[in-house]
Amino acid sequence: MNQLWRTRHRTRNERGFTLIELMIVVAIIGILAAIAIPLYANIQARARIAKARADARTVASAVSMYSATFGSIPAGLANLTVATTINGTSGGPFMKSIPTPPVGWTAYSYTSATDGTYTVGASGDATTVAAP
Repeated sequence: MNQLWRTRHRTRNERGFTLIELMIVVAIIGILAAIAIPLYANIQARARIAKARADARTVASAVSMYSATFGSIPAGLANLTVATTINGTSGGPFMKSIPTPPVGWTAYSYTSATDGTYTVGASGDATTVAAP
């Protein structure tokens, strides 16, 4: 009987996976996807925050260069993108253009005070970024 089973098994020459094996593979892929998708979303949010911080620092740096050149801070962000002459001193543009914020974020805001301080910021992803 044992010899009959071996002979019959050899002659069929069937190859493939059983249903159980396929179900296990699908379950493993599902578990990995359930772990990876939230991590991917978290990484995207962190990348948007990092871009906003870098852009805010870039704009703040341009404001500092403007201030060093003219002795006063600009009235608005648009002043950073054009050549200007103030009291015989020429300078600029200090930036080619104001950076676009990450998707879903507010545009970069600029507030200045009479004492020469300023803040560049944006908000999104439940976070507010400000510089300096």
